[in-house]
Amino acid sequence: MRKTYLTFAASCFAFQAMARPAEQTARSFMDDPLLAVYITLAAMAVLLVLVVCVTVYAIRILNFLTREITPQAASKTVTSIPLARRWEKVFQKMNASVPLEKESDIEMHHSYDGIRELDNHLPPWWKWLFYGTIGWSVVYLIMFHVTTSLPLSVDEYKIELALAEDQLREYRSQQPRSVIDENTLEYNDDAATIERGKAIFSTNNCGGCHRSDGGGNSIGPNLADQYWLHGGATRNVFLTIRNGVVEKGMPAWGKSMSAEDVRDVTFFVLSLQGTNPPDGKAPQGEIFKQVSAGTDSVRTMQGL
Repeated sequence: MRKTYLTFAASCFAFQAMARPAEQTARSFMDDPLLAVYITLAAMAVLLVLVVCVTVYAIRILNFLTREITPQAASKTVTSIPLARRWEKVFQKMNASVPLEKESDIEMHHSYDGIRELDNHLPPWWKWLFYGTIGWSVVYLIMFHVTTSLPLSVDEYKIELALAEDQLREYRSQQPRSVIDENTLEYNDDAATIERGKAIFSTNNCGGCHRSDGGGNSIGPNLADQYWLHGGATRNVFLTIRNGVVEKGMPAWGKSMSAEDVRDVTFFVLSLQGTNPPDGKAPQGEIFKQVSAGTDSVRTMQGL
């Protein structure tokens, strides 16, 4: 009879899974709107089981104490009313325990330091729990491996990752974008733009390698002198910040910054030219001098 119930339950789960539309099978269990209800019911069930167990044990202890006290009360000619033993019978049935007065029937005649060994069987509730785990394993196998109506942990991770990527693409599509062509980009000393670039420079801890004043340290080069490792034109600085120099520890900030942010940081870095911070790092790379006050088209790289 028990096998019939398990087979029927598994068939219902399988039918329900096959009847779902294709677009719903990819949904995660965490997306279920009734998830909070399931968790609440499970917690209430666990709490109820604990309350019942504690109550049964308390009643059993109370009955035991009553039986110990009753003979003494009878010797004093005090009428004693025994407590109902219904709960104790239920407890014994659930645990298949033998009453104390009948323990001699199951004694195995093994004694260790006065402790007797009894031939007790496994409690029925333990067997029911074991059978329940077997039944759940069948349901789990059908739902997660046969019908795939619910995703495994790896598949659920992939679903959530794809969902996050879709949300990111949607967010980016809603953000206004301006096209920045590094080939025609020219330095602009607009105070607001440079201030934004300075804030981004500080937020991303660029000063950890180049110092907050651009003077450079043991890792990053000096950004305030006229020497550059990868070119000092606006285009060169922009590309260096955007693409990074991985072999020298310079990350590609274009992966985490927008084009506008990279441009603002570029203008801030170029604004450091000639500031001569104290204790600046020794020159590195090739010198780049501005030979005219015009745009980058009239700048030249000496020594290249």
